[in-house]
Amino acid sequence: MNNKVHVKTGDTVVVINGKNRGKQGKVMQVSPKERKVIVEGVNMVTKHVKPRQMGEPGGLIKAEAALYADKVQLICPKCGKATRVGHEGTGKDKKRVCKKCGAQFE
Repeated sequence: MNNKVHVKTGDTVVVINGKNRGKQGKVMQVSPKERKVIVEGVNMVTKHVKPRQMGEPGGLIKAEAALYADKVQLICPKCGKATRVGHEGTGKDKKRVCKKCGAQFE
């Protein structure tokens, strides 16, 4: 099974479907095995947290939940549009490029 994901930690992405459609954010974490990503400020859920130490508050906190990597598209740093990712070069010299304008991702 191929566990490659088209996004990396630190990339700016936009959600393309679901309840968070159109929201943008930075990728905080990538899980290639599950094919999921956690995006900053997207797919917020409420968690019930129990106090673990004396004096630590418990209660409800908001946190980002994982969503499938297929639901996000990279935003090109040059043209600023959501785009698919192409690859140029081989081996160690392989670079990700924007399919719309041809700009390279870092």
